[in-house]
Amino acid sequence: MTEDKVMRMLGWFSAGLGVSQVSMPGGFARATGVGDGPRQRAATVFVGMRELAAAAGLLLQGNPVWLWGRVAGDFMDLSMMSRALKNHDREGTIRTMATTAALVGITGLDLYAAISRTGRKSMIDLSATTTIARPRQEVYDQWRHLDRLPAFMRHVDSVSMTGQRTSHWRASAPFGRTVEWDAEITEDVPGERIMWRSIDGGLVRNEGEVRFVPAPTEKYTEVHVRMRYSLPAGKVGESVARYFGEDPHQALGDDLRRFKQVAETGEVVRSEGAPGGKSARREFPQHPARPLSRQELAEVRA
Repeated sequence: MTEDKVMRMLGWFSAGLGVSQVSMPGGFARATGVGDGPRQRAATVFVGMRELAAAAGLLLQGNPVWLWGRVAGDFMDLSMMSRALKNHDREGTIRTMATTAALVGITGLDLYAAISRTGRKSMIDLSATTTIARPRQEVYDQWRHLDRLPAFMRHVDSVSMTGQRTSHWRASAPFGRTVEWDAEITEDVPGERIMWRSIDGGLVRNEGEVRFVPAPTEKYTEVHVRMRYSLPAGKVGESVARYFGEDPHQALGDDLRRFKQVAETGEVVRSEGAPGGKSARREFPQHPARPLSRQELAEVRA
């Protein structure tokens, strides 16, 4: 792990920062715009000692626990800078704001490094269900064309078939990352269920099942989806993902809701109150919601 370039970079960064803070606390505090009084100097020395400890751990041991230590320290520093901005006397405000902005960027880098380099992974179990106003075979056919899945799965960028039962997946991950893996269909019963799993050696381990069950109402289909996949850093990674709005449980429910829209109307719909959809997040090409046509109403009532 000590050969990891990112960890070594962060280690030397901590070392340089720590030496500066311990050897020149007054000058460092003035550079951040918070002043160089006794309290500011003491806080700077404390942070410097913490940085030196992190540097030693990252450069000599290479254990990811030191990355999580940096993350904890980052949030502590952001808290202190927030208080400094709140109680600022205006002198050096721009320097304090610039320091805070730099801390935000460093925190993002530390989070990425900690999550991606923590070996422990846990399997996350997800499930969701919806009812679609279409016959079972038709709903099955819609899902079985795997290359159509990106039309309603937010994080899936592309799916390409590499064989009768094998496919290659490309998906978006937190912090601007992209992950790819190969998968295979392990069971395929037309009109009833599809089971799949990732092929050994892939970065993202996952498996799942989708079942198509006749609904009590004729010509309606219940879709039951269950998934299991590995998440770096276990529950810590899941908590961080939720903090940044990436709750995996909610994401599956949203994907299934969009699948219902695609299966019933041929497109992902939105309300007239949001004419741009979620364009800022570049999710889906969406179209305005509209009432069913007479033909569609007749099909539903038939």
